[in-house]
Amino acid sequence: MTSLRLVFAGTPAAAVPSLRRLAASRHELVGVVTRPDAPLGRKRVLTPSPVAAAATELDVPTIKAARLDAEATASIAALEPDLGVIVAYGGLVREPLLSAPRLGWINLHFSLLPAWRGAAPVQHSIIAGDDEHGAAVFQLVPELDAGAVFAALRRPADRLATAGETLDRLAVEGAELLAGVVDALADGTAVARPQSGEPSFAPKLSLDDGRLDWTQPAARVLDRYRGVTPEPGAWAMLDGVRVKVLEARLAEPSGAPEAGAALVPGELAPERRRLLVGTADAAIELVRVQPAGRGAMSAADWGRGLPAGARFEA
Repeated sequence: MTSLRLVFAGTPAAAVPSLRRLAASRHELVGVVTRPDAPLGRKRVLTPSPVAAAATELDVPTIKAARLDAEATASIAALEPDLGVIVAYGGLVREPLLSAPRLGWINLHFSLLPAWRGAAPVQHSIIAGDDEHGAAVFQLVPELDAGAVFAALRRPADRLATAGETLDRLAVEGAELLAGVVDALADGTAVARPQSGEPSFAPKLSLDDGRLDWTQPAARVLDRYRGVTPEPGAWAMLDGVRVKVLEARLAEPSGAPEAGAALVPGELAPERRRLLVGTADAAIELVRVQPAGRGAMSAADWGRGLPAGARFEA
């Protein structure tokens, strides 16, 4: 069986399963490209990316580059890779780097292309209420996420899973999909098919994207909450103070008079051992919250200190 010299580019935790899977394959992993160490935590300690940490553990040479410029291109080309593999690196691959490996570059992308091209496919898919999620391995081309697709996997949407949980699952399943494509390329059996259909786009989310709109139906509010969790995070404003919504779910009937049924959008109502908030059509239960300047806490405990008639701002 033919073995390829691989260079792998990736940065976040979602790329680590693919890195580990390729390192354990029949192919030779000659280098890893990742973004530079970043300051994390309150003390802003410079910390290697998850991919950098995994590469160190695997004893694979690592190139840390904020962008794939001429210097990074020269370093990668010097490794003489047969194939470049990229999973959520966080930067664009342009010529001449795009053509540097003999077989070019392939990309594992966490969407059903051409849906949700861009940096945040899982988040946007969940926010949009899609019925299924997936991943695709495609040939990298100059246009964003537009190359022909070698393989894809589809999974029914889990209406209880957050973007983080969905991405974790797809990262593991996608690693196997990616490894299969690399093997097929090595064996000369890989077939790529052009994308078909109208593309949609998934730009990086900002903090503003996490604000919950209580005037929408409960299902749409929960879609957004799940789509922005854990990053950039869901939140709402109460009396000028931002409150992070760390965990929320559709309110179950309590058997008592339905306090949630009559709530106006954004209205908060403590009910026994839980805290409800109104939407356009049904109540949502807040499970865990984090008011600004405080630690994460039970929403029910936080709700006991709220004045009667408290309501999130529109």
